[in-house]
Amino acid sequence: EVQLVEAGGGVGQPGGARKRSCAASGYAFSLYDMSWYRQAPGKERELVARIVSGGGSPYYVDSVKGRFTISRDNLKNTVNLQMNSLEPEDTAVYSCYARRKGDAYWGQGTQVTVSS
Repeated sequence: EVQLVEAGGGVGQPGGARKRSCAASGYAFSLYDMSWYRQAPGKERELVARIVSGGGSPYYVDSVKGRFTISRDNLKNTVNLQMNSLEPEDTAVYSCYARRKGDAYWGQGTQVTVSS
């Protein structure tokens, strides 16, 4: 059974930091591109960051460049999203996503709220 179990999130203050983690099981994690998506109230889901199966330079949406860092550990089957310098606009449900060719899996999604 494929599982993407997310941890972290919660409430952070503007200028603060939060970390999201996603633990994968049930598939060949190292072969899959891993991404973090978010969806804010009333907005479409957007790709926040992606790291491909072989590593290399990650992709970031412009609004988080320089503030967020995506990383993966192919031995522990985990992907992380370190979120620094949080802004209220980062408030959203964040979900991890695994994709390889025709296969795709989603994590359960967890709310991150940035508020003072």
